[in-house]
Amino acid sequence: MLSLALYEPEIPPNTGNIMRLCANTGCPLHLIKPLGFDLDERSLRRAGLDYHDYATVSVHENLDAMMEVLGQARIWTLSTRGTRNYTDADFAADDVLLFGPETRGLPAAVLERFGMPSCLRIPMRKDSRSLNLSNAAALVLYEGLRQQGFAGLA
Repeated sequence: MLSLALYEPEIPPNTGNIMRLCANTGCPLHLIKPLGFDLDERSLRRAGLDYHDYATVSVHENLDAMMEVLGQARIWTLSTRGTRNYTDADFAADDVLLFGPETRGLPAAVLERFGMPSCLRIPMRKDSRSLNLSNAAALVLYEGLRQQGFAGLA
């Protein structure tokens, strides 16, 4: 099953929405510290509604800790600096989609760690900065699920 990972997320409603997305798709969610909020924060609960109980959420101290848990999983990074469209990727069941913090995106060191061939972008107008994090996560995750025939989803 594809996984979503949020590197140092900052805005509770985005994480809540993504938690809801993961609950509805069965995809695990990995949160990489530091978090810009408390997981018990009211705005996170409101956005995630009662889906928190249905989502598989893991919190990791840092990126290395997440990688230790995931082993050899292939990581796809998402960035406006990517050179490949997300629709050009060939997603596999155990892949991880890694998104950066809302205000600054993934740092260059993280992009370099996984390599630019694994860095995907969502096409937008040239003068646009970025999409909302939870919208971007939904777009890319559902493309991966589509490629896998929506396995396990009704």
